[in-house]
Amino acid sequence: MAQQTKVSMVKQKVKEWITEGKVLPGEKIHSENELVKLFEVSRHTVRQAVGDLVHEGWLYREQGAGTFVSQRRKKNPSPTGKNIGVITTYVTDYIFPSIIKGIESYLSDHGYSLTFACTDNNPDKERTCLESMLSRNIDGLIVEPTRSSSYNPNLHYYLQMEQNEIPYLMINQYYPQLNPPHLILNDEKGGFIATEHLIKQGHRKIIGLFKSDDIQGLNRMQGFIRAFRENEISFFPEMIITYTTEEKDKILVNKLKDVLISEEKKPTGIVCYNDEIAISVLNVLRELELKVPEDISIVGYDDSYLAEASETKITSVTHPKTEMGLEAAQWIVAAVENRERKIVENNQKIYEPELVIRNSTRSITTNHLI
Repeated sequence: MAQQTKVSMVKQKVKEWITEGKVLPGEKIHSENELVKLFEVSRHTVRQAVGDLVHEGWLYREQGAGTFVSQRRKKNPSPTGKNIGVITTYVTDYIFPSIIKGIESYLSDHGYSLTFACTDNNPDKERTCLESMLSRNIDGLIVEPTRSSSYNPNLHYYLQMEQNEIPYLMINQYYPQLNPPHLILNDEKGGFIATEHLIKQGHRKIIGLFKSDDIQGLNRMQGFIRAFRENEISFFPEMIITYTTEEKDKILVNKLKDVLISEEKKPTGIVCYNDEIAISVLNVLRELELKVPEDISIVGYDDSYLAEASETKITSVTHPKTEMGLEAAQWIVAAVENRERKIVENNQKIYEPELVIRNSTRSITTNHLI
């Protein structure tokens, strides 16, 4: 094992002890000799790892007494040191800049600084982001969950924040095991109204493209299926195409092409997980010389700037982007400033989506119906 890898291993293990509460703030960690034996590494490796952790604020030394766990946050932060962490899954030019703008405008107006990090929807990166936030003594955290449809291995960091009385708020989705304060969109309803719009226009062969590793995708898929049920539309094998974060580009496109090049499978309408996917669908349709909405109608989600970025303006479900960011900032500031009195109000908010109709969808005649 390379020297740097051994150092990282020791650091990671000590951090886990701290974040899981096995060693509490002010408590002494194992001696250098004990750490050497425990990890079966050299004394130099242990010294470098502990030195890094002291530099990063996880530990502190007392001459002649040993090394101790640092207090991870200040109980009474000064007005000039108020810091809120924000972790999102992406920081692309999609909906996140609008969310961040809403957060930042409120925080700056109230004397708070913002520390930002991005996970790329990767649990390992989320762990790194959380460790970084905690090392900066954040006063509160706004976070968008990573791969929210499956068990998250980083829950202990959030539990540790609760133990240390650091308030946190989740946006867009939340980890159900924690049931934390959250601001989310009614994604099941969003999937329903997107699909029912096409059904009311006469479409029967409608397919849905949904992300499967985030709860938003599963909830939108649920609404998609409900629209079929409530309108008594027949189900068919290729009606749902799912994809993961890694499959967003090439694999999803290939799955879609397989359906579109078959006259038997080809739909008249497509419901997309979001506007970004809707743009990808537009590109595939152009490649196959299919026109929107003449040949196929499409509906996006999030009502982002992408919905109006191309010549075809995309019908899309609304997302409260800037409003969500603003209200998230309002909530976290209130939670930080009322922490000593433990006042917690409005622990959740569910935004109701609406459909913005543009020219990517159209009614079809009876001879198009399946």
